[in-house]
Amino acid sequence: MLGLSQQQLAQMIGVTYQQAHKYERGLNRISAGRLYEIAQVLSVPISWFFEGMHAVGGPAEMTQRQRMCLELARNFAMIDNEKHQEALSQMARALAQAEGAV
Repeated sequence: MLGLSQQQLAQMIGVTYQQAHKYERGLNRISAGRLYEIAQVLSVPISWFFEGMHAVGGPAEMTQRQRMCLELARNFAMIDNEKHQEALSQMARALAQAEGAV
């Protein structure tokens, strides 16, 4: 959402690109300390990562748009080719800007 690449975020939190990639894909868990560091770098409270969750820990009922965004993020993360990811990201950015201009 901030327009950072995985490489930029990795550098900001002091991990390798590969480690940040594993975090994003859900291959490695993020410790509480690392989550705190990420929140600091992104200038958001830790609670930002849990928005939409019930206080008891269960996920809140997601809207269709939220489900679609989650599916899009999962599919994007499954694209191994960085050039394809960048092309898709640029296309989404262009579509978003075109929507805003309408």
